[in-house]
Amino acid sequence: MKPFLLISTRDDADAAAEEHSAYCRLTGLLPEDLEWRRIESEPLGTVDFDRYSGIILAGSPFTVSEPDETKSHDELRVERELATLLDEVIDRDFPFLGICYGIGTIGRHQGATVDRTFGEPSQAARISLTTEGLSDPLFDQLPAEFEAFVGHKEAIAEVPPHLAVLASSPGCPVQAFRVGRNVYATQFHPELDPGSMSQRVRTYRGHGYFDPEEMDALIERVEAADVRASHLVLARFIEQYISSVSVLFSGAPQRVRA
Repeated sequence: MKPFLLISTRDDADAAAEEHSAYCRLTGLLPEDLEWRRIESEPLGTVDFDRYSGIILAGSPFTVSEPDETKSHDELRVERELATLLDEVIDRDFPFLGICYGIGTIGRHQGATVDRTFGEPSQAARISLTTEGLSDPLFDQLPAEFEAFVGHKEAIAEVPPHLAVLASSPGCPVQAFRVGRNVYATQFHPELDPGSMSQRVRTYRGHGYFDPEEMDALIERVEAADVRASHLVLARFIEQYISSVSVLFSGAPQRVRA
């Protein structure tokens, strides 16, 4: 099979490693089937689309909506590289899933307004599928309402008409959207289970995602949350776009993608 490409931008080595591990665990992919590039520390370079089944852009402490003068050299470089990548992703309608930072990155690329109007503190939020989401192939096996972990300073405030909004929440009207047929983004984190979210809360204490004095109470709520339905987004993305060059004989017919 062709691997998937995971792009991350976390400068905390432990948080980055846990993130990669979480994606492997919840997609069912082996590490060698989820090629990992940390572009906060080295340039992305040219992406050979023919090598990959799809691309996942992970969350980040970077923010799209901050003024450029407050951003580091590396953050500005990352933004330029991702804009170039998205030019080709959109042109090809290549399988792509952007998460949290990813929804802002794709949203801005597509003309959406990204600002702090609908930021959400770290928590398990109640997500509702839109009519479009209920019939979308990545979301149609999820419940109409489900819990998912969120924690973001910025969000999509206005969407252009060519973006199909797939999910919403009371505190954030755009929790997921699709561009074309194969380019997706979620504001919520389908890669986080309670253990991963608790670790992330500890890592980013004092970074403005929640009141640090409330950390222990927040972790207690996180560990009680049931976010299993949100993980289906990752599973469906892999199932939908996994590419193979041969049929796998396992007693049942297998869908083969070029």
